[in-house]
Amino acid sequence: MVILPLEDSFQSCVEGGYTYRRHRTHNHSLNRCQLFRRESNPPDEAKHQHLRYNPLKDEWILVSPHRALRPWSGQVEALPSEKVSRFDPTNPLCPGVKRSSGILTPQYKSTYVFTNDFPALLEEGPEPPESDDPLFQIRPAKGTCKVICYHPHSDVYFTSLSVEDVISIINEWIRQTAELGKSYQWIKDGNLRKYYEKYGRPMLMDYVRKELNKRERIVYENEEWVVLVPFWAFWPFETMVLPKRQIQRFMDVDDKQITALARTLQVTVAKYDNLFKCNFPYSMGWHGAPMGEKLKEDHPHWTFHGLYFPPLLRSATVKKFMVGYELLAQIQRDLTAEKAAALLREQSETRFT
Repeated sequence: MVILPLEDSFQSCVEGGYTYRRHRTHNHSLNRCQLFRRESNPPDEAKHQHLRYNPLKDEWILVSPHRALRPWSGQVEALPSEKVSRFDPTNPLCPGVKRSSGILTPQYKSTYVFTNDFPALLEEGPEPPESDDPLFQIRPAKGTCKVICYHPHSDVYFTSLSVEDVISIINEWIRQTAELGKSYQWIKDGNLRKYYEKYGRPMLMDYVRKELNKRERIVYENEEWVVLVPFWAFWPFETMVLPKRQIQRFMDVDDKQITALARTLQVTVAKYDNLFKCNFPYSMGWHGAPMGEKLKEDHPHWTFHGLYFPPLLRSATVKKFMVGYELLAQIQRDLTAEKAAALLREQSETRFT
């Protein structure tokens, strides 16, 4: 298989309302031109391959919906039902169980936080020497990694927690964000800043308003929050959690937003679980304005938001993997964001039993 860089696979120019596209084979032995008029016969985004721009990362995603038409002979299996006990002595996060590090997990009653026993980052460590070689650069890396246990019982699902329990989790996120923000400010906001400087408005507030008008990728909304599949989503059922009111950081949310967020997160997880009737795996996190030394500065270009990145593709056992084209050229997805949003939107707000 030959993977071509994007810029070498075709050349395009627009003139007089027409697009001229010159395609090349890998050996450049064949050139063929395709001419189509944009206004009269645009490609159907639900059926044909196209590129979508991610303005947050300044990158393009290949969407290939036609691949969904190919025969699928893979076996789709439901996960076997598993009875989970309330207390599992083999679970190191259960109260009273000794972890592999030798530390005993205390008898906690609600949300519990501790520093990761085997973290990727440490607060202290030797600093590497500086290098003047442009090919062998190295910098010091310091930080901390926290583990948050939502509930002491192993048989409790996020969707079955009380609203008060979820609010407690959110408040703990806020406390941890404020505490860590005193020392760390890691963030990338170049594209958000450029958009604000050009248009005078936060990018993501413009985005959420346009999505609410289009209503093509909305999964769930209430009076304060919107859950949607981003236009530029990479993971099959990736979602973004956006506020309807501009806020910059987690600490800026008020009590009304916290209560509405608790409901938003429980509904989102319920819809995920209902999709393939399983405990839907995902990685999830929050992005907010820079902190640390910039904590007291105003960052009007920044909008606080959350992201869910789930790996499942077709069933509870079929996952998406990064493959050759994505590793060597650019990220790609088959399912359109609109189709993914429709599948999630039609799921019940109450988790299956």
